[in-house]
This record gives sequence, C-alpha cells and structure tokens, in this order.
Amino acid sequence: MRLGAIEAGGTKFVLAVGNEKGEIFEKISIPTRTPEETMKDTLDFFKDKNLDALGIGCFGPLELNKDKEKYGYITSTPKPHWGDFDILGSLKKGLNIPVEIATDVSGAALGEITFGEYENEHTLLYITVGTGIGGGYVIDGKIHNGMLHPEMGHIMIHKNPKDTYEGFCPYHKTCLEGLAAGPANEGRTGMKGIDIPEDHESFDFIAEYMAEALMSYILILSPTKIVLGGGVMGRTYMIPKIREVLKEKLNGYVKTDQMENLDKYIVTPSLGVESGIKGALALALMAK
Repeated sequence: MRLGAIEAGGTKFVLAVGNEKGEIFEKISIPTRTPEETMKDTLDFFKDKNLDALGIGCFGPLELNKDKEKYGYITSTPKPHWGDFDILGSLKKGLNIPVEIATDVSGAALGEITFGEYENEHTLLYITVGTGIGGGYVIDGKIHNGMLHPEMGHIMIHKNPKDTYEGFCPYHKTCLEGLAAGPANEGRTGMKGIDIPEDHESFDFIAEYMAEALMSYILILSPTKIVLGGGVMGRTYMIPKIREVLKEKLNGYVKTDQMENLDKYIVTPSLGVESGIKGALALALMAK
C-alpha cells in the first residue's frame, strides 16, 4: 500500500509517503500559515503520489465524533485563521481518497503501538510536553475518545508553595500545561528553554507537577506503558526525576511489576521524533 501521512502542528506540517510496514519513502516539512496556503502546499505534495489512503495527526481541539456535522473540523483553537476549519473535508475533497484523523498526540501513541517497540502493550499512554501538553491513550490498538478527545494537559495541579510563577494557560493558569510546558519554564525563569541550566529549580517544579499528573493518570487509566515525549522531556535528567518523585507520591500504594520497574514503565518514544508521522501512517491504515 502507498500511504500518506500528515503531522499537522501549529508551527509546521510534516508530510510523508510510506507503507503499511511503517517505512517512509519521502518526507518534507512546510510552515503552517493560513489554511488556504497550507492546504494548497499539502495537496500539491500528495496529488501525484498515487495514495491508497491518508492519515493525519492534527493539533486541536478537534471534533472527532463521526456522528457530528462538523466531524473532522478544527474547533476552538487559538491558532489564528484555523478555528472552525474543516481540515478533514478539505483533504478528502482535494485527494478523493479515504482519510482518517486524530489528535497529533493520539496519533503518536498509535504509532508507538503499531510500528514501535511497544506493540504488545494492552494500554499505552503517550504524553507530550513541549509548547503545550497533550495526552493520547490507546486501548487494544484503538485510540480512546469520548465526549472529546483527551485533554490531559489541563488537569489541575497543586502548585509548590515555592513556585511564584502564576501559570501561562489563558483558561486555567495553574493547570499542568500552565505550570509545566515549555512556555511555563521560560516564563518562570526569564530565559529561553535552551539556555536554562539543568540545575535550575524550575526543572524540579516540572518533575513534581508531571509526577502528580502521572499519579492521577495511573490511578484512573491504569496504563501498562507510559511514554513521555516532547522537547521538555528531551533533557535526559527529566524522566529519572519524574520517576523518583512519582514513587514518593504513590508511597507504595500501587504494587505491580510496572511500579517495580519504573525505568521500563515510564519511557521515551521508541520511534524518537518519528512517533507522530508514523502514527499518521498508522491512521492511514485505519482509513475507510
């Protein structure tokens, strides 16, 4: 099969052609501009590729209820010009092939289950920590959605009394995203993320907040594997910090093989930076 894949982010669209084995033959990146400009370049790239299907992992929020009139629309995004845009319909009309859509982080979770090292996991939770924080949850090979797709970055967090940062989320201020995403790290320190030294107190706060969030996810969702991706988690010392604090917070309450082997339970993406684009290939396999 020849499959198209789109990893649609607020800054760039990654476009690729691959197959059902997860092999990528061709890949380019284009800047995210207005829908008209971005979709024109996207359709121009794919139109002569002889695709059987296309998958897209997209920034949101998205309408993913297939019974709704606006299924496949980007909804209340703060991204200028993209609110209430029918991205799924535009792709279907422009290419006349089956297209499947999910959030970018749900797509990445699906990519890890389908083409990564975690294909035998019954349940996989993928959390990305970068410009924002998002979560995707795959159960028995299927992405979990309900009333809405998961918005795990917006659960409320107990702020450390020593943390004077007010939080940057415009809706909730001190939710997980507001306190632990990349912009929070920069707002708290007054430095660009790349310039923040690893011994800065801000990383201790982020580890504490991520551990509290993971404790909630573990107790509610009981995933058999947790993958942490995104730029903030890219620093090698972050995940060990989070594991340590999580163990303290759970205080021995959860007794499973996973909790005895946190270094194998809370892990980095096995597909590296290709989790998202290979997840889009996995979505294309599901397209009907």
